[in-house]
Amino acid sequence: MSDRAALLKGIRAWLVLFVICLVLSGATAFPLVHELRWTEQLLSHLPAPHALTDWITRVRQGLDTADADYPFLLYGTDWLAFAHLVIAVAFYGPYRDPVRNIWVVEFGMIACAGIVPLALICGPVRGIPFWWSVIDMAFGVFGVVPLYVVRRKIKRLEAMTAVTPEAAPALAT
Repeated sequence: MSDRAALLKGIRAWLVLFVICLVLSGATAFPLVHELRWTEQLLSHLPAPHALTDWITRVRQGLDTADADYPFLLYGTDWLAFAHLVIAVAFYGPYRDPVRNIWVVEFGMIACAGIVPLALICGPVRGIPFWWSVIDMAFGVFGVVPLYVVRRKIKRLEAMTAVTPEAAPALAT
């Protein structure tokens, strides 16, 4: 296998990992009510921190109320899930042609960085415990890692396939 082929294979593997995580993250936004019930039941059988079990119970109660009395509010989480799925589709571009579509990877890195200020600003406004905001911020921190690796690999691939100035006149003929 050539260096270029190995690099392309690595880029694609990292992108597939990122897309799988993005899809899973989005897909979990659809069944929130059921997930919180399951999580609460699971935590009742584990030696979980009291603050965590209290928070999960509070969130579950809020979702139960919204689901029973204001189900249209949960439509917002359906759109959140859909957005994750649509963004995941965008990564087909760098999968197909990494050099030409590096901007998608850079966009993803910017989005991951944007999670931190969003959590720090909106978390307190919405009454989210700081420790939960840290968990939310971890998605951005961990999400940027595979994208950073992919970007570095794409830059190496770009350097391998760049046209040298000496070869440019020969290509014009």
